[in-house]
Amino acid sequence: MICMEVDNMRTGEFLRKTVFPIGAAVFLTALFYPLCVENGVCDYLKLWILTGIPFGVHRMFVWVIPKGFDLGGTVGVLVMNLLVGGVIGGVILIWRLVLAFFYLVRFVGTGILKLAGKCRAK
Repeated sequence: MICMEVDNMRTGEFLRKTVFPIGAAVFLTALFYPLCVENGVCDYLKLWILTGIPFGVHRMFVWVIPKGFDLGGTVGVLVMNLLVGGVIGGVILIWRLVLAFFYLVRFVGTGILKLAGKCRAK
């Protein structure tokens, strides 16, 4: 049963479920890390929110639309939207990295079992 799962898990599925989330997290962390370092110390909360923005903004169900505000209020509401999207995206990013780890363990484990099964058949 487990060996049949390896046949079903194609290379595209492996890339989509493991390589792309890990690659996106590494790329975004490397991109935003210089913005989060102050006096040689990294603010990891800021890094987590900035890294989560691309994962969470499109998953927000309600955007607060600034209507009737002046320029400062409008910018404040838009920044609040980005902060909420960053927090949502940070949680989603952590969840996708945990899933990527489990898919990687599953893929390697079933691959080893499949190779062991082939070696025994010879």
